[in-house]
Amino acid sequence: MTDTSTSRPPVSGEYVFRDFPLQGGGRFDELRQGYLTLGDPRRDATGRIDNAVLLLHNTTGNSREWLAPTLAGELFGPGQPLDASRHFLIMPDAIGFGRSSKPSDGLRARFPNYRYHDIVLAQHRLLTEGLGIEHLRMIVGLSMGGMMAWLWGGLFPQFMDALVPIACQPGPMSGRNWLQRRMQIELIRNDPGWHGGDYIEQPAYYSRAPFGALMTQSAVHLQQQAPTREAADALYSRLVERARGGDANDRLYQLEASMDYDPRPLLERIEARVLAVNFSDDELNPAALGTLDAGIAKVRNAHAVLLPARPDSRGHHSALHAAHWKAELESFFAGAQPGPH
Repeated sequence: MTDTSTSRPPVSGEYVFRDFPLQGGGRFDELRQGYLTLGDPRRDATGRIDNAVLLLHNTTGNSREWLAPTLAGELFGPGQPLDASRHFLIMPDAIGFGRSSKPSDGLRARFPNYRYHDIVLAQHRLLTEGLGIEHLRMIVGLSMGGMMAWLWGGLFPQFMDALVPIACQPGPMSGRNWLQRRMQIELIRNDPGWHGGDYIEQPAYYSRAPFGALMTQSAVHLQQQAPTREAADALYSRLVERARGGDANDRLYQLEASMDYDPRPLLERIEARVLAVNFSDDELNPAALGTLDAGIAKVRNAHAVLLPARPDSRGHHSALHAAHWKAELESFFAGAQPGPH
């Protein structure tokens, strides 16, 4: 994917940490943190960068996800909410994704066990040590990135002015979200070809059961793609092929990294303004659970928007289509209350 909103290409970079400790007690002798930037840093009278925005990707993406037309084309162009001529946009690859250190680089199942908390700490060090950023104007996160935005707000409450977690919940990893992850984990670990992570060919079981894809698209959108059995068979084949394009160890670690996610103890520490955006047809984060409302009630300056389904809704995947939520982001930037809850 390439950026479609500006004539300037994104800048790619890497920052390497030596002897990086993990919250669970392990450590990386060397941890590579990949990232992209778009736009230029602007400095205030004291020399501090004052226009930085951190953009966090989802569980099936990486930093380049933000360059897709459905995101960059709606957000980064002139006059758009995250206009790259005015903002310094930073898009890191989470640990285990993209150009950051991951199991498929060579360690396979001997890769240290990282969690979301560790990913956030690495991102903080990338900004402060690698890029010289002491403060962010905003953090926008999609799905997994939204969950990390909640953690960011509680772990570093004075580091940002605003948080925009999208398509996620400020509650523990549980319910159908964890069930679909656990299913994928078990399919990988119990595949006869897995061999403790030292497989010769990619294990095939988990790719043949793309249950996560069923949970991250709305039932209506799936029906539109597969209105007949033949069309459903063709869609199934495409989903299997897409899953086969990844690495099983990478996917296993990405899924297990979420297992202890629970931002609730941190919510009352958040000082930033918060706009939480969810979608009424998101099967992965059902509005009926009330998790978002309960979490928002603990945050001093927070507002939640539950966007109704519309003909082109995609359930959880609506997060990847900024046209669905950029109006709320624009209102939030302007200081107005976003749309109705």
